[in-house]
Amino acid sequence: MDLMELWAIFGPGVAGAIFGTGWWFWIDAVVCSSVKVSFIHYLPGIFASLAAVMFNCVRKDEIDYSPYEEGEWRLKLWLFLAYVVSFVSLAASVGLLIQDSIVESGSSVWTGTAGVFQCVFVLVSGLIYWTAHPE
Repeated sequence: MDLMELWAIFGPGVAGAIFGTGWWFWIDAVVCSSVKVSFIHYLPGIFASLAAVMFNCVRKDEIDYSPYEEGEWRLKLWLFLAYVVSFVSLAASVGLLIQDSIVESGSSVWTGTAGVFQCVFVLVSGLIYWTAHPE
């Protein structure tokens, strides 16, 4: 077996483990938090998971990278929106981390840090699955 066949076999499992690790960070932060975590803190992870699903709705072999081909503009637009959702969720989690570190009465800094870890791990897992998924 060559490396690509091994990656096609084990890549989705690695992506699932990374996805679960990201959500584990968030669940740990919510459970260990001394104050009630507001729903706004949940949104970046939810949207990061949505972006990972959006990435994986497009098959790699359906995309033609020719600049003169007009047929795949919907797929390219969908992937662009997935990237926008993923980067906005990551930016929101960083913003919530900064807010948690400034405000004394809110959630702890660990909650904000776990939110950033969650978004990074979920988005990396979505991209790993997209690259490893067999055609």
